[in-house]
Amino acid sequence: PPPPGSPCPSSRIPFRRDQRGAAASLEEWDAVEQIQSGLGGPSAAAMPPISFNEALQYFQTADLSECRKRARGAAGRRGLAALLRSLFGPPRLQPQLQGEWELALAMAQCGLDNNEWVHMRILQTIYKKLTRSKLGCPRYGAHWEELGFQGSDPSTDLRGAGMLALMQMLFFVMDSQTLPLAREIFHLSQHETQASATTLLLLQNFPFCIMSVNITHIVLQALREERLSRECNRRRQVIAVLNDLYAAAFLQLYLVWKQQHKTIADSGSLLKELELSTKKKPRQLLKSLEAYMSRSPAADGLQLPSSSSGSEEISFTGVCDLRVELDGESQ
Repeated sequence: PPPPGSPCPSSRIPFRRDQRGAAASLEEWDAVEQIQSGLGGPSAAAMPPISFNEALQYFQTADLSECRKRARGAAGRRGLAALLRSLFGPPRLQPQLQGEWELALAMAQCGLDNNEWVHMRILQTIYKKLTRSKLGCPRYGAHWEELGFQGSDPSTDLRGAGMLALMQMLFFVMDSQTLPLAREIFHLSQHETQASATTLLLLQNFPFCIMSVNITHIVLQALREERLSRECNRRRQVIAVLNDLYAAAFLQLYLVWKQQHKTIADSGSLLKELELSTKKKPRQLLKSLEAYMSRSPAADGLQLPSSSSGSEEISFTGVCDLRVELDGESQ
């Protein structure tokens, strides 16, 4: 595949019809499709969609030993911090859930790999579901920017969240209950509306995928700090809780963004407020998601808390400046 950020090969290539027959032309066209797809095999159009459960089963059985090592380094607490957490912190995760907790953190340390068929299917499924396209798309190209990534290569935006970020997007678009919400948010992210009869335009568009990666960062940090242990213990699940909280946080951001006519200039403060809400009141967010899914009026008046917190702050993937600043995080 071409290096990250390089232009996608043109879909039109010159043929010298006096030197090549139709068969040679078709072979060359097929070669271009394979290069664009980022794979050495079938083109993106031939990739079948992948369900979240199928993708999760892949990660459960894949060799993630290196990712697990990096995850332990990123999540570990030592010395006084570990003692204070055990004495005064939230409840500890039940031992039987530890493996699932480690898997979630390992996926966050796993980078997008062009040679992994499942990785490419995840990426293509997200694209097709959000755009409603039945056709695949090249591995590199401006179409990823239209989806809300920073550039032509989505892998450059996953630092610190890795494949967990794509897995949560996959959950969002493949779950029948959350797919309509995902498409509503994506539609708003592409939207420009008139603020009034004046010439002033209120631009409410934002980079959907960058925002999604930021929300994965938020819920991942809450998981690392054991803010979700009580809910995980109650439901005896980790990844399902993480996915539901991701959807709930995205819903909260969406409602405030839409109802209060927020713009990209407000994104930094909104993400900080959402971080506090996710860490302090995850159960409240989850109940708001349940209410919204059942079309209850209880979801209409959602507000983000503005209280401060002494917990570790997250350095977000850029939404306003579109830069990635994730100290101490590896892909």
